[in-house]
Amino acid sequence: MVALRTFVTPIAAAVAIALAFILPVRAQDLMRNLDLTSPDMTSAEMTRADVEKALASHQIDFNGKKLSGLDLSGLDLSGVQLRAARLNRTKLVGTKLDQAVLDQAWLLDADLRHASLRETSMFGAQMRGAKLDGANLSGARITADISGGSLVGAVLTGANLSADMKNQSMGLMRAVLRSANLAGADLQQANLSRVDLEFASLAHANLTGASLRGASLGGANLTAVTIRDADFFGADLASARLVNPIGIEAAKNFDRAVNLDRLLRE
Repeated sequence: MVALRTFVTPIAAAVAIALAFILPVRAQDLMRNLDLTSPDMTSAEMTRADVEKALASHQIDFNGKKLSGLDLSGLDLSGVQLRAARLNRTKLVGTKLDQAVLDQAWLLDADLRHASLRETSMFGAQMRGAKLDGANLSGARITADISGGSLVGAVLTGANLSADMKNQSMGLMRAVLRSANLAGADLQQANLSRVDLEFASLAHANLTGASLRGASLGGANLTAVTIRDADFFGADLASARLVNPIGIEAAKNFDRAVNLDRLLRE
């Protein structure tokens, strides 16, 4: 039995290592082989009036509901459960979603300009192309895919967009902001550890005190970005454009960032 145990252990270790590589590195890319034009992804099973009536009766469970394409602008959806709900192309301009649960929700091309999403949970949400200009996401927990999204002037102070190391069975869950526009965004004290910000625009953004440890910033636009007290340990800066940064002398671990020799300074 002892011999068997010593034989199995190395195999188990090898299998564990292999699985670490086999597990989908694109765990958040749930759109592969998915028909985004199907009624399930584009239709609504409720009207705005239905939603308002439900809210008036104190209903907060909208989990799995199909609400795509509706105009829900200006409603108070604070604390509402919208887990796995479909909100593709839904208009939520100025909508209040403070402390709402949007885990695994679909918000492709949703319009959330000037919405309030303070302390909202967005674990594994699909938000590619979403408009969040001027939105307040302070204190929110975000491991959403917002690739190509617009967050111009958005407030993300104290927001946690870092990788969720507790759910590795699902692959690396983190905020993905590839090619997103965060110009002028307020990211003070935000946790951006291991976040994908490749080719994102952070021009004039405020990253004071933010953690960028292990973040991917390849090709990002860092023009006039404020990085005082921001932590760059292990951040990948390959081909990032750093122009007139503010507070770089007070940035933490900037000399320990990756690919500093490929950083584009002007």
